[in-house]
Amino acid sequence: MIEMNVDGIAFDAATMSPIVMLIDTEGRRALPIWISQEQAKAIKLAIEQQSSPRPLTHDLMVNILEQWDLELCRVLIHSLQDNTYYATLQTRHGDLTQDIDARPSDAIVLALRLNAPIWVMEEVVADASIPADRDADEEERRAFRQFLDNLNPGDFAQF
Repeated sequence: MIEMNVDGIAFDAATMSPIVMLIDTEGRRALPIWISQEQAKAIKLAIEQQSSPRPLTHDLMVNILEQWDLELCRVLIHSLQDNTYYATLQTRHGDLTQDIDARPSDAIVLALRLNAPIWVMEEVVADASIPADRDADEEERRAFRQFLDNLNPGDFAQF
């Protein structure tokens, strides 16, 4: 699993659909997730730590979790099937843990509101992420090529 943070909201240039951008903690890989306008607004409010005069749906969910003393341990985006991401809310109440199925956009809002970490399965990152730091990727490739160029068969004898 790879821990990721919300980098912000972007827009698809062709469709103007909002995209929540997650970025790994090293700033190397970004994961774009297409969302609705309403979800984009909810994420933006959570990023800016703003609230509305009356509770919105995500505020209601936070209130229920808090009233029932449920801790949101983490959000896990665990799969990508047919261009649809799947996530769970991993909750705890005392010694009891429970995974709750959720849309990633809803889960992300709750993670932001409750300061819970967001984790993504490595397979999902491998399948759907894009480079966020091309210079670091290129430097890593150069270092690996240099390592291979300096490698000789005798180096394997020690193993």
